[in-house]
Amino acid sequence: MKFKLIPILDFIEDLYGKPRSRERFTEYLFKLQGTDKNNLEIPIMGFNPMAKEQVLQKIKELRNIGTEETISETLYELNFKPLKQGSKIIKVVPNLADDLGGAWTNRYVTDFDSKFKINALVRRDFCTPYFWTSENYDKNLIKKRTLAYAYRTIYWLENSELKTLEDHLKQETFVSKQINEVVDLKEESFDFIKAFYEENKYKDDYSIIFNFFYEDSASLSLSYPTYGIKEVNGFDYAKMLAS
Repeated sequence: MKFKLIPILDFIEDLYGKPRSRERFTEYLFKLQGTDKNNLEIPIMGFNPMAKEQVLQKIKELRNIGTEETISETLYELNFKPLKQGSKIIKVVPNLADDLGGAWTNRYVTDFDSKFKINALVRRDFCTPYFWTSENYDKNLIKKRTLAYAYRTIYWLENSELKTLEDHLKQETFVSKQINEVVDLKEESFDFIKAFYEENKYKDDYSIIFNFFYEDSASLSLSYPTYGIKEVNGFDYAKMLAS
């Protein structure tokens, strides 16, 4: 298996430089779907086709720091590792989601889906690292984010579809271990999240899994049930287990 970058930022910058119109939306859909509305030609779902000027500025920031060059270099290094899946080529398409000014995107739901609901992408040999308009970009962020999403793809190819809370945590622990993520929290800080996990790890309730990773504040903003997770979340727990 090899990973290969599909450059997209030139197209998006050109698209965002055009007037926000029906024609711009149609051009976006054609890039996304091709001639078949049921197809997925290039996975650019994270981009808002009607984004405003501030998102164009973030695209320029990504280009100015050489984002696609960094992604390509990162994948080149990754491809030297002994990856399975034979001659499969995974096409990597970076996405930028507007979590500041776009009604198109809910940060928490979009982030969850980009990490845990990737079956349709993996079946089509796609990988989509997500970046956010609220972020300050540098090459280390680009490299780390690219690797994280690549390893999620690898995990999906080597394991069954995620269902339970345990399945979701195993994926993120695997990812954290591969990219050497650590968390700077005292051991006792994990007492609540560990107990919550042990009580609920075999459950497949979306509200429980979502709350475990994104905490009460995110669940409240979406009118989801809350379970008392506030300062240490499932991503932190995965980093702790990995290290």
